[in-house]
Amino acid sequence: MTGATRGIGHVAARRVLAESPQSHLLVLARPGTPDVVRSFGADPARVSVIDADLASMGSMQAAAFHVAALVSDGVVPPIRVMALNGGVQHTNALTVTEDGFESTFAVNVLANHVLIRLLGEDAAPAAHTVVTVSDTHFGDLRHNLGMVPGPRWADPQTLVRPGAFPRPARASAGRMAYSTSKLAGIYLVHAYSRHFAGDGTFHAYNPGFVPATGLAREAAAPARYVMRRIMPLLTLSPLATSAQRAGELLTDAMFAGNAAPNGAYIDRGRVVDSSPESYDIGRETELWDAVESLTAPFLGPDSDRQ
Repeated sequence: MTGATRGIGHVAARRVLAESPQSHLLVLARPGTPDVVRSFGADPARVSVIDADLASMGSMQAAAFHVAALVSDGVVPPIRVMALNGGVQHTNALTVTEDGFESTFAVNVLANHVLIRLLGEDAAPAAHTVVTVSDTHFGDLRHNLGMVPGPRWADPQTLVRPGAFPRPARASAGRMAYSTSKLAGIYLVHAYSRHFAGDGTFHAYNPGFVPATGLAREAAAPARYVMRRIMPLLTLSPLATSAQRAGELLTDAMFAGNAAPNGAYIDRGRVVDSSPESYDIGRETELWDAVESLTAPFLGPDSDRQ
């Protein structure tokens, strides 16, 4: 799992450990994250923490190699489920990673791709991968309450660089980068289900609007206050999902396996269609070619499974 140290991922991790006693949980977390194992309230022997910075493709490569070595050495069994739940939303579209990529795209798209490509050979037969996405990719009032601008698609070689959106220094550009990255995540889930057909299942999971998860931790103080203190009241209505419920639904999605079609979009426990825009095969192909090229230096010569 990525994104398991807080929010819905933490809820999901605790539930996996509580309800699947034979499971061993591999948590990819930023170096220095405190008390990760203790926070799960489970036998520490059932949890391994792997250092991983999702903003660094070299770090993701090293984390994948670490996991592969644990599997190869028999320390842990082959991977049955990958939950790629880590994500970020910045207050601008100018934040740059050490690799020169725009951070939102790097964390929400490229990091997942590196893990999926490098760990495919270490997965059990019929393994299942879940990528957490967002209904902000619809870009309409019904799905995002007007808080997040809809995606603005462009050549992926542009999207991966800082300044890809209008007024890139503004928070609206950061939110647009976020919704666009989540649309990209859905395109890639469709691509994985095509390229790796027969090697497992791939699903996109939408938790809905989940206030108070820490995603807006970079926002200005008034916005953080609203997200922490006021927006959680919306969880009493169908407009928002509590972190507890979203984590439980993430766990359900993790163990859905073949219960949902390969490439499906799971919206809070239901298989539904994602946005019409997300089924553009031309964009999907363009994005696949781009991420393969962008991450090629981190995949190595043996990662050509297609």
